[in-house]
Amino acid sequence: MDHLFRQRRISVPKRTSELVALIAVSCTLFLFLHTRDLSTKLRRMEGRLNDDVTAFNHLTDRMPTERTEHAFASAQEYKEALEAIRRHTGAERSKPQRTLEAEPEESQQEEQEYLDELLVPEPWELNNTARAGTEILFFNRVPKVGSQTFMELLRRLSNRNRFGFHRDTVQRVETIRLAPADQQALASIVTSYEPPASYIKHVCYTNFTRMGFPSPIYVNVVRDPVERVISWYYYVRAPWYYVERKRAFPDLPLPDPAWLKKDFETCVLSGDRECRYVEGETHEGIGDHRRQTLFFCGHEPQCTPFNSVEALQRAKRVVEQQYAVVGVLEDMNSTLLALEKYVPRFFKGALNLYWDQLNTFNRINRNAFKPPVSEAVKQIVRANFTREIEFYEFCKQRLHMQLRALRDPTITVPTPRSRRRRAQKNRV
Repeated sequence: MDHLFRQRRISVPKRTSELVALIAVSCTLFLFLHTRDLSTKLRRMEGRLNDDVTAFNHLTDRMPTERTEHAFASAQEYKEALEAIRRHTGAERSKPQRTLEAEPEESQQEEQEYLDELLVPEPWELNNTARAGTEILFFNRVPKVGSQTFMELLRRLSNRNRFGFHRDTVQRVETIRLAPADQQALASIVTSYEPPASYIKHVCYTNFTRMGFPSPIYVNVVRDPVERVISWYYYVRAPWYYVERKRAFPDLPLPDPAWLKKDFETCVLSGDRECRYVEGETHEGIGDHRRQTLFFCGHEPQCTPFNSVEALQRAKRVVEQQYAVVGVLEDMNSTLLALEKYVPRFFKGALNLYWDQLNTFNRINRNAFKPPVSEAVKQIVRANFTREIEFYEFCKQRLHMQLRALRDPTITVPTPRSRRRRAQKNRV
């Protein structure tokens, strides 16, 4: 009897089993649709973050011209383009009013912020300091990015944090790109100092490991490319600049007074050779340091054409793979915070030191002879600095990503969403 009872099957109503099967299929379908939707949104966010060109076009209000590459082969063609740009800047008609896009719902905002947070890497993924082969800081400073201020800051920090401070001597002609033998000599000089030490010089990125030397800790600073060339334009025309140069090199000839009096706006609007910034040029005949990417791309000939795609991509790759921190002059707080967090051996206490002695730092290399430049003229210049601006925006995003990766609630940095909002407001 017990045997028969054990063999007996418990019957389940047919409708109940169908209901269970339906619930199982429904749950599976729901999970599939939800997962697919989330994957699509993640891919969309990743695409937006990685598409630097699209991000740049969204952040800047580029004015249309008949040349998509914004490079002009002749002076006449350049002047024709200037006339077209002037018409678009409001000389003949006013710019159409833009309106802000409707703000998304609160739930969509929270979802977007959550997706943004998922894409933030861990700090170790962005910390190239640990990959250095020696405890020597190499600041291959870009001109006119506040590098004199950072150099003085490093000098004062060297006393507090106990590391050696070294810099290149003032030269009659600053050589940025070096021949292979000179690169070898530079690497030998830098690595000869007793660690921990710092070395500062105006020079392109130099690959130490390729020449058999340990890699230093690379740091640098960038600045808005157009503001930077304007700053350089008036820097080399400042009276005190030539006083300092004559003291160092008494036999230097004085420049033409007409050249000294030429203002930047006239230089641009007249199509002057000095202010044309033609894409693809490898030799501009004057040392105006228009190529900020050159200091990150390297010494190779492929890095010399102005505003080129290859120089841009090389510079981006070097920044990601080699530089501990690339700061942004316009965002000093984020720059000093990142330096403190990612290169603490050298920059511990940098933020407090800078703000405590702000009056001293603000007087360094301040040019009282630099007049304001109109936004219309700046926009004309920006048309030929597309990839230089893209590189600047790339460095800015990387800097903010480094701070976000720390996940420190006391640190406030712009998120991708807040940057998009500011871009929309600026375009109104």
